[in-house]
Amino acid sequence: MKKAKLVCKLLSNILFITGILYGAMTLYSALCIFTGWNITPYGEGNYLHINYPFTNQPFLNIDNNTSYMLFSFLIPLALYTLFFLFTSKVFKVFYQPRIFTHDNLKHLKRFYLLNLILPLPVIVISGIFTDVESTMWLLVVVHFILGVFTFLTSLIFQQGLKLQHEQDLFI
Repeated sequence: MKKAKLVCKLLSNILFITGILYGAMTLYSALCIFTGWNITPYGEGNYLHINYPFTNQPFLNIDNNTSYMLFSFLIPLALYTLFFLFTSKVFKVFYQPRIFTHDNLKHLKRFYLLNLILPLPVIVISGIFTDVESTMWLLVVVHFILGVFTFLTSLIFQQGLKLQHEQDLFI
């Protein structure tokens, strides 16, 4: 069990840092896009470089199209920020001294709701304003499978919480 806890703790920390980096990248990109700061047009103005902060070195390359910037760039970045932060919390659940708790169950519920509910409407709404690549539909399926798996795990946790509560009443 020590190995599993170690792996979960390591993954939780890596995913938390990844989520923070994605969040910073999202905020920085939004700042640059909405203010025009630190952006360099290229390709006859059809594309934009979002430069590294305070430099002229390209950091991200995006289409110079408002629909693309919002629906194919900023919203996915923001959603993957949430995904990585929530995934970090899910792995954190598995290295706690007591895993069957209401807080841990809440983390699992948030994660499965995020994966079951959010991807499909976001893709459908985005499809109204911009072209959605076929790989995006595959990601919707992957997130759905993650959501179902986490939902099933949360059911096990509910049962474990119930059994643990019953056991506490007898001790």
